[in-house]
Amino acid sequence: MPPKGRDHNPSGLGRAIINKKIKDARRMQESGLYVTDVDPTSRLKSVTQERDLDEFLNTAQLAGTEFTAERRNVKVIQQSASSSQNPYLLNEQEEKKTLQRHRENKQRLRVPRRPPWTRGMTTAELDQQEKAAFLSWRRGLAELQEEEHLLLTPFERNIEVWRQLWRVLERSHLVIQIVDARNPLRFRCEDLEDYVRDVEGPEGEKGTGKGIRRSLLLINKADLLTSYQRYVQRLFGSSKSLIILGSRLWADHFDEQGIQYAFFSAANAAALQQARRDALAQEQQGNAVPQGDHNDIADEDDDIKEPSLSDRNHPETESDSDEESDSEDYFSADDEPEEEQDPRARVLTVLELEDLFMRMAPDLSAFTDSNGKLPQKLQVGLVGYPNVGKSSTINSLLGEKKVSVSSTPGKTKHFQTIHLSDSIVLCDCPGLVFPQFATTKADLVCDGVLPIDQMKEYTGPTTLVVKRIPKTVLEATYGLSIKVRSKEEGGDEQVTAESFLISYAIARGFMRSGQGNPDEARSARYVLKDYVNAKLLFCHPPPGVSETEFNEQTHQNALRRVQGKKKAPVTRVGKDADTFVAPNVGPTIDGSSTANSGGRTQVLDAEFFQQNASLAGHAFVNGKAFSRSKQFPHQNSVTNDGTPVGPRQARIASVLANQDGGVNKHHKKMKRVKQRSGKGYD
Repeated sequence: MPPKGRDHNPSGLGRAIINKKIKDARRMQESGLYVTDVDPTSRLKSVTQERDLDEFLNTAQLAGTEFTAERRNVKVIQQSASSSQNPYLLNEQEEKKTLQRHRENKQRLRVPRRPPWTRGMTTAELDQQEKAAFLSWRRGLAELQEEEHLLLTPFERNIEVWRQLWRVLERSHLVIQIVDARNPLRFRCEDLEDYVRDVEGPEGEKGTGKGIRRSLLLINKADLLTSYQRYVQRLFGSSKSLIILGSRLWADHFDEQGIQYAFFSAANAAALQQARRDALAQEQQGNAVPQGDHNDIADEDDDIKEPSLSDRNHPETESDSDEESDSEDYFSADDEPEEEQDPRARVLTVLELEDLFMRMAPDLSAFTDSNGKLPQKLQVGLVGYPNVGKSSTINSLLGEKKVSVSSTPGKTKHFQTIHLSDSIVLCDCPGLVFPQFATTKADLVCDGVLPIDQMKEYTGPTTLVVKRIPKTVLEATYGLSIKVRSKEEGGDEQVTAESFLISYAIARGFMRSGQGNPDEARSARYVLKDYVNAKLLFCHPPPGVSETEFNEQTHQNALRRVQGKKKAPVTRVGKDADTFVAPNVGPTIDGSSTANSGGRTQVLDAEFFQQNASLAGHAFVNGKAFSRSKQFPHQNSVTNDGTPVGPRQARIASVLANQDGGVNKHHKKMKRVKQRSGKGYD
């Protein structure tokens, strides 16, 4: 083979990209003017949790100063955990004390501000000033944790992600903070609203004036609230007071706080738009059918004309609707008469939301730039936690998919501007985990803030799920039979995370490799994703409202939706196996239920109290006594119908038993595979 010749075209795409980056880096170093991005080639990655060594090195890098190692006293604290209390959760008294301390130190929890800047500053000065301000903010949060012994949520620790927020706030005229309707207080950052009022001028430059921007709280996923929770006033008995549930209570709460808010559902808006597209496509397809083909189609459908007419009135059967509701839309808001709807708590449509943006917008004449030019369009910034629906809201506003959407938090990496209309421009900010007080990290996993696939501890979040969702709803949703420990077995007859995950793993066949035990960690990830995706729906009530009363109608709808669902197997062992243990369901002899008793107790009672189980002095075969001693192979044998073996059958059995001559046969073949009998399993 001849040697490879010289490449006559050494330049290529990869070499051109590398040369372009080198030239841009050299030009940025030589220039002393202000630029927007200090290092556009750096990888923007959200960092919410760091190891101690990584946090130490990143802090030293931000400080930019030399340091010397200093020994400090290290104290290791081990919390004693009881068998009944999850060590990753707080008990009722500890939770009350923690919430009280959260309210006392609420003002010390702030969002990192961008330091004041001017156009005359160099790139190096601005970069150093931003890093110093960010390091001071990190130091303040660390002091708050050490002095007050408070637990903060895993917040964003990468300065590049916060720079994206600074850019969005500086270029936006109206800032929309999107929260989840299932827990608005968790996803709302109060200090962000103060920061929006503190941003100066049209571009954030120092000395150009404050308080010209406005903010709006958009409560997304409002379709997860039922009609009773949003509009209807329920009267619990004649002697009890009137209790108002749902969005109306949230509306009263936000009105008292002086917050501008609106309810919206990106999922419902996208579903309506898709339905319109499907209807339009069917209409166009029907109009495109040639005239000559109508007779052929009519001849083929003569036998099903009547069913087709009934299908128009009832396009879906009960089973089809149940399957679709299980797989796609788990919950949807019921339609209410307009006279019973509260206009404050009504879910807005896409057009109504666009009109609200224009009404809430400030006067654009206050945003003139240094050249005296007015902005041509309204800049609307969308800010919020990961996985609250920012990108889905943009897609519903546009009517088609323009932004990448994912259930994994942190899908959007850079802020991006999208032209919605001739007068509105949307600016999507990456999802930010703001620093907030938290009791445990399990709450953040259940709220969808922290990625479920990256969690290391699953018992805490699963314990919260089984506390919030009743046992009947869990069993009906997944078709399970969850075993609970009775009081005689040392339990409290309550569903635990372990019992629920074991039942789920057995029903789905999730087993650990090499052990055969239920894989609880894998089951927890499936259950928590169903909880975040609202298959297991739980809505946090406003302050002062009972969680049980607030979610009562939601749980009833969930039970009604899964009626008639097939039960999953409670064990993977066959009934005829030697290791089979009957499940703890079903009535006893006297008709009482044994659902609360343990499995061992039921098996023992069934064996002791079964009919005709008394011990006899002699063995019987069809009422005739016989001796248990057996001298021949056919002695004391019975046929398939239970009768004793006759003389002829006895002689045949004797010949068959002695035909081997008493010599054992040994199979000397090579065992190429492991031999398993499979006895005891289906």
